[in-house]
Amino acid sequence: MLKNKSILITGGTGSFGHKFVQMTLDKYDPERLVIYSRDEMKQWEMAKLYQGDERVRFFIGDVRDKDRLHRALAGIDVVVHAAATKIVPTAEYNPFECVKTNIIGAMNVIDACLDKGVQSVVALSTDKASSPANLYGATKLTSDKLFIAGNSYAGKSETKFSVVRYGNVMCSRGSVIPFFHSLKSEGRLPITDERMTRFMISLEEGVELVWHALTDMVGGEIYVRKCPSMTITDIASAVSPSAEQYLIGIRPGEKLHEQMIGIEDALHTYEYDKYFKILPSIYGWCDDPKRIKDGIKVPENFTYSSDNNKTWMGVEELQTWLIANGYSID
Repeated sequence: MLKNKSILITGGTGSFGHKFVQMTLDKYDPERLVIYSRDEMKQWEMAKLYQGDERVRFFIGDVRDKDRLHRALAGIDVVVHAAATKIVPTAEYNPFECVKTNIIGAMNVIDACLDKGVQSVVALSTDKASSPANLYGATKLTSDKLFIAGNSYAGKSETKFSVVRYGNVMCSRGSVIPFFHSLKSEGRLPITDERMTRFMISLEEGVELVWHALTDMVGGEIYVRKCPSMTITDIASAVSPSAEQYLIGIRPGEKLHEQMIGIEDALHTYEYDKYFKILPSIYGWCDDPKRIKDGIKVPENFTYSSDNNKTWMGVEELQTWLIANGYSID
């Protein structure tokens, strides 16, 4: 699939980018893997990990800059679009900047990929894009729609676009587990709401979903990874069993429960062993056997939410995962 391919990942110095680069180099041995991002210091630090590996290249650039994307995409076969403004309160307080990166940036990536004849493009989405309640989610929903529609803009071009959507990535930079871990020495952990639930997924599972999309996609699909849920109080208890938990209230734009598939999407959603696939309603693509394959249609009133999930992760299970990934449990 990716053997001897030239790959570019936007936002490649982030948590997902680090894991995607490591796993893809090990499994597929691509000809070239380009990390495209705007932070020179993060690139400098990441480059030390791959010193002497001629497959890995670094390209300073911003998805807001279409000309720079054009230059970076020369000779690229596959693009993984991971660049985004992701922190919910940051987006609420800096809405213009969030729109520039998450929407205008998405448009630039789509246009540049079409112009340069990129073969396959997978964009990373989020559970917050389903029935969005905050600006970040609204911009990512817009981005999802843009990438889906990119398949119709392609015309006779062979460029294909699809989207992957998943929940809270455990231990990714800026997520709740590292945040709790940094505070546990104080003996107190802030809880937004005791009822709050979140989907949980590892970086490895996120990378594997992108790989699967690149193998399976016809164009326009949204792949939704099945993953367990946890309550925010159980996450805190797993990180620091002895810490006091105190309530601070929900932050601006934050949801009580996350959702990855809404009732409106259920009409065009199919279930598979490890994931769901939301098919686009435009151009009759939702009825295309090549896109459906062996999927089973979900019930008409189906939703996939962190509070109605069939699969849950317990405190001990998360602690086992944390210890295996280098975290100490007090």
